[in-house]
Amino acid sequence: MKKLFKKYEEIIIYLIVGVLTTIVSWGACFIAKFFLDSTNDVQNFIINTIGWVAGVLFAYPLNRIWVFKSHNKNILKEFAGFAASRLSTWILDILIMWGLVNKWPLFRPMFVSLCEKFSITSINEPVDTLHYWFVKICISAVLVTILNYVFSKVLIFGKKKDKDGNNDQNAVKDADGEKKHENK
Repeated sequence: MKKLFKKYEEIIIYLIVGVLTTIVSWGACFIAKFFLDSTNDVQNFIINTIGWVAGVLFAYPLNRIWVFKSHNKNILKEFAGFAASRLSTWILDILIMWGLVNKWPLFRPMFVSLCEKFSITSINEPVDTLHYWFVKICISAVLVTILNYVFSKVLIFGKKKDKDGNNDQNAVKDADGEKKHENK
C-alpha cells in the first residue's frame, strides 16, 4: 500500500488539495451571496469571481509546497503563470456550462431519459437543476481538474533544465560558487 501511495503521491495530494480548494471557493461564494444578489447577472459574476480568486489564492501555495514541491525562487512569475492557467480553465468552465446547459444541451435528452427511467426527479429537484449539476460535476469539473493538473505539472511547476540539460531546481552551489547537481 505504501509503495502504491508513493507512486501516485503527487496525484493523490493534488486531488486532496483540489477538494480543499473547492470547499474554500464555494465557501467564498456562499459568504459573498450574503452581500450580493445571485439573480442579478453582474452580481452573480462577481460572486463567482470572488470564489475563483479565493480558490486560486488558496491553491497556489498548497500546490507549490505540497503537490509539486517547487523551489523556484521567482515566486511572482510562478504565481502569475499559475493564475493565468487557472484563468484559462475558468473560462473553459464558463464556456462548457454556457454551451452544454444554455445553448446546446446535448446531454439533456439523454439525462432526462435516465432520470425518468430511474425515477430520480422530484418536485424539489427539477430535471434542469439535475442536468446543470451533471454537466458541472461530471463534465466541466473533470476537464478543468485534468487541465489544471497538466498545466501545473508541465507549464508552472515543471522542472526547468539549465544550459547543461540538468534539472536546475535541484542545483546547489559548491564552495567555489559552481553549480553541482544533487541526485534525488
